[in-house]
Amino acid sequence: MASRRYPSDLTDHEWDLLESLLPAPRKRGRPRLRSPREILDAVFYVLKSGCQWRMLPRDFPPWKTVFHYFRRWRLDGTWERMNRAMRRRLREKLGRHSEPSAGIVDAQSVKTTGVGGEARGFDGGKKVRGRKRHILVDTEGLLVEVKVHSAKVPDQDGIKRLLDPARDRLPRLSYLWVDAGYRGRGKEWAERSLGVEVEVVNRTPKPPPEKVLKIWAREWFKEGRRMDLGKLPRRPAFEKLPRRWVAERTFAWISHNRRMAKDHERLCSTGEAFVHAAMTRLMVRRLASG
Repeated sequence: MASRRYPSDLTDHEWDLLESLLPAPRKRGRPRLRSPREILDAVFYVLKSGCQWRMLPRDFPPWKTVFHYFRRWRLDGTWERMNRAMRRRLREKLGRHSEPSAGIVDAQSVKTTGVGGEARGFDGGKKVRGRKRHILVDTEGLLVEVKVHSAKVPDQDGIKRLLDPARDRLPRLSYLWVDAGYRGRGKEWAERSLGVEVEVVNRTPKPPPEKVLKIWAREWFKEGRRMDLGKLPRRPAFEKLPRRWVAERTFAWISHNRRMAKDHERLCSTGEAFVHAAMTRLMVRRLASG
């Protein structure tokens, strides 16, 4: 039994679930000097702790070796395949079909750092300069698809970037919940191109100013005193909206990893790989603990 050095390390049961999903070693060339399990432990340490690659502790493989495998698995789709396999197994464990028929689409705008890189912009709605993480999750909150792009891209256009390349991977998808930011061409594109039904979930609308003034004036003259501001109609600060909270919870799960507190990556595809890795780590822990 391998001893665990850090809380982010894989247990034996967790490693058994992931081992078969990693690429087999090449038959030619120099044999591997480091175990894939050591590489995964090092990547999950970077993800959880938020440290730089060059600051990996010495009991891990050299950082260049770890980054080489992380990049290689990003390019060949290994991180995405691991996320997909773990999602299917966890859904089956919960008594669900392996592929979802309904999902929730949402976007999170995150700040970037001085690292530089591609696709950065300003989100005028959230007042954030950086990138957007666009996700599709199932009704359990498990990641189905992710796309990282500039924050200046409106949600109505971001949904196309997210779902258009994934058509073949969503055979059963027939229903989507989205927020008001997708109303218009985003909702119309999804219904027309993907053949899904899209429901826009709105927050409680703000009361019009005219209505507020009329109520305030009526109470003022009726009671002969200033009306209690608590009686004014107002939108609640927090509102648990149907289904939309599921995607927000997924963003919270991802943000529990310090590497994901901001977007530190030069490439959008690297950010996507870390999102897949974060959700894979969460799902494999649930499968191993059940």
